Amino acid sequence: MRILYVVGTRPNFVKTAPVIAAMRSRLPDGHHVIVHTGQHYDRAMSEVFFEELGVPAPDHMLEVGSGTHAQQTARTMERLEPVIENEKPDLLVVPGDVNSTLAAVLTAVKMGLPVAHVESGLRSFDLSMPEEVNRIVADRFGSHLFLHSEEAIGNLRAEGIGPERMHFVGNTMIDTLVALEDRIAAAGTAAKLDLSPGSYLLVTLHRPALVDGPLLAETIAQLSHLAQRMPVVFPLHPRTRKMMATLGIEAPEGLTLTEPFGYLDFLSLLTDAKAVLTDSGGIQEETTYLGVPCFTLRANTERPVTVELGTNTLLGLDPAAIAEIPATLASRPAAPHEPPPLWDGHAAERIADILSPPDPELLTA
Repeated sequence: MRILYVVGTRPNFVKTAPVIAAMRSRLPDGHHVIVHTGQHYDRAMSEVFFEELGVPAPDHMLEVGSGTHAQQTARTMERLEPVIENEKPDLLVVPGDVNSTLAAVLTAVKMGLPVAHVESGLRSFDLSMPEEVNRIVADRFGSHLFLHSEEAIGNLRAEGIGPERMHFVGNTMIDTLVALEDRIAAAGTAAKLDLSPGSYLLVTLHRPALVDGPLLAETIAQLSHLAQRMPVVFPLHPRTRKMMATLGIEAPEGLTLTEPFGYLDFLSLLTDAKAVLTDSGGIQEETTYLGVPCFTLRANTERPVTVELGTNTLLGLDPAAIAEIPATLASRPAAPHEPPPLWDGHAAERIADILSPPDPELLTA
């Protein structure tokens, strides 16, 4: 059996690494090919993940780099097509909702290749988000849809997708977190920054709706005010750093601005944080599993289970709401925390159970 795995961004690596490991273990004589599109090309955002997660080096580097959505998608399709032609895989496995995902699915479908989509069925119901369009397309054409939360079932049913294509397996991102818990705990990244565990706010912001306009300056100002009450650590995504420079936003005193961290260091900081402010989807999930209070600076979320469990508070796309974080933390009940169903570190094993049947022809049945 020949399987092609396509990754391209930081979260893709975390979601796909356990799947590759489980499939290589289940099918040791199979032909496993990893394609890195290069949508994230910064070392701290890309290469270090292959080192820290123990994923084999990519077999193909497409080096599509940055650009508009159309440019990234087109370059990925153009460069992926000859790889598929040469490797002749039986199945393409792709995670998430980024442009690499959209491009890989469209290319595979045009070439008659079955697609397995990891993290299927998430919906923000906001078509202004490029990721929402990518999710819908991936789920429309995917042959095997791997769901990590129960609300995804209703989302897919509403779009006319039959149950035979759905597989509720759990969250592969949590698989990676569970597998590396000991190394994360040993990293001690907060101490390296002279921070006490449970004392600081960790911030990650990168989405265009927030950082590509006037909201970014207001957000930095609000974080500066908050830093007078508690330490604020802000690893800057390359996009955010670039926009700060473009808009002439200077780093205010009191904020600890850093370069992006590797996975182990970042999860160490997240685990020890008093709370997290983010616009990332994956971080909403990681904080929910760990029980760390999360505040999401977005108008919506495609991960409503995190809000329902009480670990995630949706602030809206309103930087002024940052000022409410201390009061919300003070009033937050210290209730026992249970992760969502099947967020148990074994999602990739369930995927391998489905994708490695005795008769590979069952995959295309």
